[in-house]
Amino acid sequence: MNDIIIREIEPADNPIVAKLIRRVFEEYGAPREGTVYSDPATDNLYALFRAPASVFWVATHEGAIAGCCGVYPTEGLPAGYAELVKFYLSPDARGKGIGKNLLQKCIKWAGKTGYTHLYIESMPAFANAVRIYEKIGFQQLDHSLGNSGHVSCDIWMLKKLD
Repeated sequence: MNDIIIREIEPADNPIVAKLIRRVFEEYGAPREGTVYSDPATDNLYALFRAPASVFWVATHEGAIAGCCGVYPTEGLPAGYAELVKFYLSPDARGKGIGKNLLQKCIKWAGKTGYTHLYIESMPAFANAVRIYEKIGFQQLDHSLGNSGHVSCDIWMLKKLD
């Protein structure tokens, strides 16, 4: 798919990305409280990802934002760890390799930035995503790491970076 462009988030992307994320939660009937859905930072991800050692990518397909994913040094994580965050795809973007490209870009960026591990939080509503994480080497943990503030997430996974 030659028309997929992955680039860093820009200020004008904020409302589009927030709407995309919330629509995915609504589509899957995922909990809204204690998740990124109700997190005020979701409305200004451009500002959030100005933090050092963080990045947020948006994928465009046919000129529209089709997905997003980022890497963030979540407070309370062990040294060398970062969190893979806000990985969401619009329904029409699924099955086209966009998600795989976003994940690979995040993993590669995290390794080049010096992170040794990527951590992710999810929930049963996103079981399809959890299977994808497992396929690329994430392993489930029996407890959370760090202080994401997303207390409704009850699936925690970790991947050691090469």
